[in-house]
Amino acid sequence: MSVDLVLIGRNEGDRLLRALRAARGQARRLVYVDSGSTDGSVAAARAAGALVVELDMSIPFSAARARNAGFEAAQATDPAPFVQFIDGDCALVPGWLAAAEARLSQDNTLGLVTGWRSEIAPEASLYNRICDHEWRRPAGPIVACGGDMMVRAKAFAQAGGFDPTVIAAEDDDFCLRLARAGWQLERLPLEMTRHDAAMTRFAQWWRRAIRAGHGFAQVGLRHPGHFRTEQRRVLAWGLVLPVIALVGAAKGPAVPVLVALLYALSWLRSAKGLRAEGMPAAEARKQALLLTLSKFPNLIGMGKFWLTHLARRRPRIIEYQ
Repeated sequence: MSVDLVLIGRNEGDRLLRALRAARGQARRLVYVDSGSTDGSVAAARAAGALVVELDMSIPFSAARARNAGFEAAQATDPAPFVQFIDGDCALVPGWLAAAEARLSQDNTLGLVTGWRSEIAPEASLYNRICDHEWRRPAGPIVACGGDMMVRAKAFAQAGGFDPTVIAAEDDDFCLRLARAGWQLERLPLEMTRHDAAMTRFAQWWRRAIRAGHGFAQVGLRHPGHFRTEQRRVLAWGLVLPVIALVGAAKGPAVPVLVALLYALSWLRSAKGLRAEGMPAAEARKQALLLTLSKFPNLIGMGKFWLTHLARRRPRIIEYQ
């Protein structure tokens, strides 16, 4: 095995314990990066035999900063050619590391491979099931992926690692820079990690959608064209149509009714799309409703980014747990 595992977390509790148990004996070296936990995470990681890196919390933390710190610690002595990154709310699936290492060893043009992430408890809430659906994407060449990934150390260094100032969609930003440096990215048709979103409340989902909107704007600014479709949808459905409805309301109910019908059609179209992907009708209707509603918190997130950017301030992480 020529893979080091970098696990990042902050107050993950039992989820971290699950991740540590799943990681036992799978990688050559386990590095845990902690972002100011107060729940005993550091002690648990040390007890599991991990090399622990505790971030200086006087500096704004982010997942990107934690992954960079983990990579540096793993590469400091006897560096491995490949590094697997996972989050503290994820558990490795047995066999993934060996399969991913074999694929990277087989094709020297590949800078990164990822696989399928799935939810541990999709039945626990609608919000968990939304995550479970999001994670399942087609295998093959990809443009970007989430934070669970195995990266060629040489490619990671060439791309400059993660940007610690990107607080959402930092994995998209990294993947795009990796591709720009000439590397290929691929999703393997294999189970990689089991994720525990632990989202049971609407407020958690709302903040997660705000975070996504921030990522659309920040990464979209850095990489023109990326997230362009998402941003246009947010502006159209989260801003333009509501303004039209409000202005039109002064002249009568016709315009607001028409706008409401457009939202209903959008919901129906989303539900139809989810049904085409094999989702049961009742579930598709529920998820489509949140997809339609998500444009409003997405807009808030985009606005947060632009306010911070124009004020020349560094954005702060948006947590939904």
